[in-house]
Amino acid sequence: MADHVGMGGAASAVVDDADASYDPSGARVDRLSAVADAVLYEGYLLYPYRRSSPKNRVRWQFGVLLPRDWVERDGPVTPGISGSADSWYQETQVLLRVRREDAVVRVRVRYLQMQDKQVEAADGSGGHRPVESLRTDDGVTHLSFEEAVPRETELVLPLAELLRGGGSVAVGAPAGTEYVPLPAGAGRTVRRRRELRAVTTAVAEPVAPDLYRLRVRTENTGEVPDPRALRGEALRNALIATHTLLGGDGAEFVSLVDPPADLAEQARGCRNAFTFPVLGGAARDGGTSTVLLSAPIILPDFPQVAPESPGDLHDAAEIDEILTLRTMLLTDEEKAEARATDPRAADILDRVDTMPPEVFARLHGTIRSMAPVRPAPAQRPAWWQEGGDEGLSPATDTVDVDGVPVGGGSRVRLRPRTRGADAQDMFLDGRTAQVAAVFHDVDGSVRLAVTVDDDPAAELHDWYGRYHYFRPDEVEPIDRAGTSGPVQPPRPHAPRPARPADRPERGRPDGHR
Repeated sequence: MADHVGMGGAASAVVDDADASYDPSGARVDRLSAVADAVLYEGYLLYPYRRSSPKNRVRWQFGVLLPRDWVERDGPVTPGISGSADSWYQETQVLLRVRREDAVVRVRVRYLQMQDKQVEAADGSGGHRPVESLRTDDGVTHLSFEEAVPRETELVLPLAELLRGGGSVAVGAPAGTEYVPLPAGAGRTVRRRRELRAVTTAVAEPVAPDLYRLRVRTENTGEVPDPRALRGEALRNALIATHTLLGGDGAEFVSLVDPPADLAEQARGCRNAFTFPVLGGAARDGGTSTVLLSAPIILPDFPQVAPESPGDLHDAAEIDEILTLRTMLLTDEEKAEARATDPRAADILDRVDTMPPEVFARLHGTIRSMAPVRPAPAQRPAWWQEGGDEGLSPATDTVDVDGVPVGGGSRVRLRPRTRGADAQDMFLDGRTAQVAAVFHDVDGSVRLAVTVDDDPAAELHDWYGRYHYFRPDEVEPIDRAGTSGPVQPPRPHAPRPARPADRPERGRPDGHR
């Protein structure tokens, strides 16, 4: 995802704002919304888009702001840039370079509100009873499922007000219930939403002449009926896929990914919690832009929706083509279930089924530029390469886990945390694995790269450097005598085929798979 992002909504052009000042109407923020829609629906529903698919039984992994009493039931959360960790707040800190005294900042907070879709069958006596599925006389199957409603709130503040203590706005959403009758009196669909209570505050402080640090913080101020409830229940009171769009009139935002040399120290002073801000619009020199996207997933500066993308699959590259081909291969029964699962899934299937050949052909590959790749600046460490950062050696480093040094070659049992673990982690709960390396993340946290013992492709993954990543508190060391429960025997290291000289060792210290 170097230049283009997954698409969650209808594609629209990202307009170059290099030669135009930001307009107070918010048009430039609107243009960045095409990319923000991809963030809003990232992971919303995964192929094969069916309710019965295991990967769609664990919902919503990014930018989830839950009530504080539920999040901190086992202790405070640890701040970091990872938006896949459940939290009760999200904070963005960025540098704002002011061009006019009457500068204005526009803050737009966007998220999803969970909505229960319950199918109810008529009971013959004027009442209804809840069911998991219902097939009506027109041949359509209706399924109970969890949907989401997009929400958006905007706050516009002059710089003078931001410096006087800032401002705040309620960004929650009301509760609601909607009833939709099904054909021929067969029953009805009931959609219910709980009230969400949340607030966003924005404030600025001077850092240098005409340079300010802007802080935008969104908090879930609600409560859950039962702080010990399971995550699926608590999500009914959560802001999901929360992210922020910022626009400046008479002011520009400074890149934190690649700041100008004279502002590098000030950029390092910005602390972002559970979010990652990047410049928006079209790429240009100077390290600034009048629009910014602060997302719960890591993106590059100036992300765009690929112009070849026909809709909300991924990024119009290889994955778009693969997903289209695999969707075409779904059986009629699988497609029917997917359409009944969610309206967005139905739209994807309809688009794939009617995609013209010339549109499909565009997905087969695109060369963006023939220009040579610029080498990374010397001050940027190669986090994933052995020897790329002085003092770090992923292959030989160890980390203490319950008093046991764990590092390359160690055997562990996987115990993903109940809070903040994604679906892939949960599938591996209780399995044994072998540690390949210890990686130090850019935010100071530590990840263990592991291969699962009973994975038939474990040796291939180990050779290629494709690992699963777990925090030290998500594993249990296994001593040579074993632990309770079945333990796979240690996997011998087969000789690795020679790597091409131009291919570096690979690893993913950012926790992504």
